[in-house]
Amino acid sequence: MRLWFAQGWPLPQERCRFPAEQMLLTLFPGEKPEYPDSPPLEGDGVVMDLKREGTTAGVSALVRVGERRAEGWACFPAEELGRSEEQVYHTLSHALKQAFYQAGTALLGHELPWGSLTGVRPVKLPTRAMLAGKTPEEAVTELREVYRVSPSRAALAAKCAQAALDVRRGLAGDSLALYIGIPFCPTRCAYCSFISADVKRSLALVEPYVEALCREIRLAGEVLRAEGLHISCAYMGGGTPTTLTAGQLDKILSAVESFLPMERCAEFTVEAGRPDTITPDKLERLKKHGVRRISINPQTMEDHVLRAMGRAHTAEQIAEAMALAKEHFGGLVNMDLIAGLPADSVDGFGRTLERVLDMGPENITVHTLALKKGSRLTEEGGELCAPEAVEKMLALASDRLRGAGYAPYYLYRQKYMSGSFENVGWTRPGGVCAYNIVMMEELQSVLSLGAGGITKLVDLDRRKIVRLNNPKYAKEYLESWDKVARSKQTAARFQGELSRI
Repeated sequence: MRLWFAQGWPLPQERCRFPAEQMLLTLFPGEKPEYPDSPPLEGDGVVMDLKREGTTAGVSALVRVGERRAEGWACFPAEELGRSEEQVYHTLSHALKQAFYQAGTALLGHELPWGSLTGVRPVKLPTRAMLAGKTPEEAVTELREVYRVSPSRAALAAKCAQAALDVRRGLAGDSLALYIGIPFCPTRCAYCSFISADVKRSLALVEPYVEALCREIRLAGEVLRAEGLHISCAYMGGGTPTTLTAGQLDKILSAVESFLPMERCAEFTVEAGRPDTITPDKLERLKKHGVRRISINPQTMEDHVLRAMGRAHTAEQIAEAMALAKEHFGGLVNMDLIAGLPADSVDGFGRTLERVLDMGPENITVHTLALKKGSRLTEEGGELCAPEAVEKMLALASDRLRGAGYAPYYLYRQKYMSGSFENVGWTRPGGVCAYNIVMMEELQSVLSLGAGGITKLVDLDRRKIVRLNNPKYAKEYLESWDKVARSKQTAARFQGELSRI
């Protein structure tokens, strides 16, 4: 779809393109932005204009699809255009999205569940509102009236914001969260775009990777302890960490235990996502080294859907893995499900949900299928569940989980997500995984070790986030020790200085 900005914007057009593209993706996910040399007078297009009249300014958006057209308008005090460039960008971005959303939904004939919000972290808005003294009810009203979020999603975000505030109150300035990445899986799922490799094709990299990771763990421990820092919570993901052998897991976790400042670590979670990688020996090693929660991710309990996704295991193996996990970890297990998988149905998703509930995990995370770039599902295509079916799956999950005593505690959204919905983590009372909240709500610095890891250095007071990327793939990681080492030293200095303010 062609996007045109009229003359007179106080910022370079390139800066204004991003919010317009985000709203285009949200409203018309099949469209790609184009920027013509002249206004699109015919055919599909969007014309955006900035207008000023006295003390009022505003953005208009004229959206045309075929023979239909609609216009939206969002106003603000004209004095806001005289502020700093960053403040002007924030004002114009918000107004542009609101105007575009008004016109787009008028053409579509319906509202979207998250209204005009396009970011992946909608919970940040009610969290900030409550920190500023507003009640949860006032935070919900703001989401509904300002951003046109649906009543159910606004209430969901406010509930998760309360969980985020509870976790935030327990975080110390001299601590940070830890992520350890294991970029190997037994096979690659059709929907996956994570930085992971089929272990059969990359077997020669696994042992050198374990050695290099242990070296990074040791260095991280040295620089963190030198700054007087501690780990608040830890998560080992990937990939599928339990793709490694019991001995390899033992080696990594021994390094964690020996070198990292884990004395105040309140929780340690390991992804054991694929049931075909779980053995009693591996679970014993995890528990021995202080792992308190694992995640088993069936995604579905329908065998024909598992086959369609490239999973080399059955639903019965999931049940067997869960039985093993309960022997070692009690009920402190998360299980992931995905709504909208190809070959699934509302009835099939309902059966999956009932089987998972019967297993009694402490946490259940319900994802919405996202068509990620680089995934086999995106590249090869195929028939997907209609957004209406996905909506029914999510509503079924919400009703059934609440009825079974679970409550939502964190959520996030992704690009290219079916129906513009969300991913939600549900928990029984007392079972919150603090790492999930810290990571998604960016409440604390997260130190990432291993290939593909992104360290996030968070200064909450100044709303500043610095990102330090480890090399993306395992082979590059093995060849880039100097870069990896510098990243750890920078992260420790940043958090150390922050803790002393």
